[in-house]
Amino acid sequence: MTTNTIHVDPGTIAIFSDLICPFTHITMHRLFTARTRLGLDDTIRFRHHAFPIELLNATPGTRHGSDSEIPALGPLEPDAQWQIWQGPDYHYPNSVLLAFEAVQAATAQSFRIGENYDRALRQAFWGQSRPIQMHHELLAIANTIDDLDTAALAAALRQGTYRAAVFEDFDLASTDTVTMSPHLFLPDGTNAANPGINVHWQGPWAAGFPVVDSDDPPAIERLLQHAASL
Repeated sequence: MTTNTIHVDPGTIAIFSDLICPFTHITMHRLFTARTRLGLDDTIRFRHHAFPIELLNATPGTRHGSDSEIPALGPLEPDAQWQIWQGPDYHYPNSVLLAFEAVQAATAQSFRIGENYDRALRQAFWGQSRPIQMHHELLAIANTIDDLDTAALAAALRQGTYRAAVFEDFDLASTDTVTMSPHLFLPDGTNAANPGINVHWQGPWAAGFPVVDSDDPPAIERLLQHAASL
């Protein structure tokens, strides 16, 4: 953990991440389950920010990358919902910028709605092979979220209301303040990148596979407890 200058409201954990990042899928599963286990569902909220890897690397999403990661990372949290991509290759998301906008639009309705929608998108991609880059999929998933105003979200997507917010996050992600997906920030300046998990790659990315050097799931509980104490 280090310190940072990002403003985070009390009772909030700010999370910079990519929507099709398997490490964040693990972290979000652990955050949700640990928050409930600790009785903090009404105390801590999650505020999502974009860490758009496609912009940072100037490259589209690639199926062979996620396919090489699931066998190594899925066993860390098997209940998080995983499957090797089951759809046609041409349905695989090569961009999730519109999905980032949708998360910001949902978050504008409330942090709780935003965090539930973000999680549903991740489960739809990793566990159901749904093309979350598509407008109709974003709205279909929105319809499954309690209290989410899908009409307002659809209007925001039509108008590009939250596009600037995504690129503001991209500007911050381009600095050394945010180092990877996921990177969590607490109100007192505490932050943690990929909390609890250390890996290295055996061979080139996507051609090889990640090797988990250490995994400390209680790291998430410690972050939640610390956030609740502030």
